[in-house]
Amino acid sequence: MITYEEIRKIEGIRTYIKKADESLAALGYTEHSFAHVTKVAESVEYILKTLGYSPQEVELGKIAGYLHDIGNLVNRVDHSQSGAVMAFRILDNLDMAPEDIATVVTAIGNHDEGTGISVNAIAAALILADKSDVRRSRVRNQDKTTFDIHDRVNYSVKKAVLKINEEHTIIKLKLTVDTRYGSVMDYFEIFLGRMIMCRKAAEKLDLHFKLMINEQSLI
Repeated sequence: MITYEEIRKIEGIRTYIKKADESLAALGYTEHSFAHVTKVAESVEYILKTLGYSPQEVELGKIAGYLHDIGNLVNRVDHSQSGAVMAFRILDNLDMAPEDIATVVTAIGNHDEGTGISVNAIAAALILADKSDVRRSRVRNQDKTTFDIHDRVNYSVKKAVLKINEEHTIIKLKLTVDTRYGSVMDYFEIFLGRMIMCRKAAEKLDLHFKLMINEQSLI
């Protein structure tokens, strides 16, 4: 089986991730490069391991997390579908088993809030991992006076923790927000659709999703 660590070392894949992020930078988007995809892969691992999924499922989830945004190389619009097609070609050329390719491609193709659905556990874990990565270090713009709402919201988040409780009944996204830069309403203005998607993803994993901002439970 092709492993996550092997995928990370392939120079062509690293080039696709780097160039895809450069395109998003030109469009004014927050960071979607190695910091983001690595964090997403690690969060997928945490979710699936904690819930007792098999080592193979965990490995496939990590690969999906690492590759999930390569479709931005083609275009931001429908990037999840473009990324799924790219991932199929990459993994097929690496002789990954068709069953495993199908799992990874399905998760990538369903991670975007515009069209994505938690069709299986790995897709659900990828959605939760991706949508919970909100943090100050993703903001590229260093001029606070020119922040748009996405910059303000990401910059305002000093800390974000995704945690499953000991009973494995709740997954909680806990944010510490500096309201000098972005309000709770700002967060919901751009992330409400993502939080609804997270709630549905959690349900696929037999969990309840909770959002807490500055110790206040909001979902």
